Amino acid sequence: MGEREEYVEKMKAKIEEWNNDLAKLEAKAKEADAEMRAKYDQQIKELREQRDEAEERLHEVREASEDSWKKLREGMESAWDDMVKAVRDASDRFR
Repeated sequence: MGEREEYVEKMKAKIEEWNNDLAKLEAKAKEADAEMRAKYDQQIKELREQRDEAEERLHEVREASEDSWKKLREGMESAWDDMVKAVRDASDRFR
């Protein structure tokens, strides 16, 4: 398996982890009162948008030429860092 394939697999696993975190937040939202539920729902919407962006970038990495995929990887890493921070912030906010 080449470097790109290993990277793609690693990012797929991270996106799956991200999906699990979203599912946990969604479960908490279902148990929250109306005001908190609205806050959860907004945060979840934003997190889904970030996840979708990361999935799109991952697709671009898969389809990119050998020379350009490493540049795309930098964007993917940035998107991942943003998502990790957003999930952490959301979890902290709703504790």
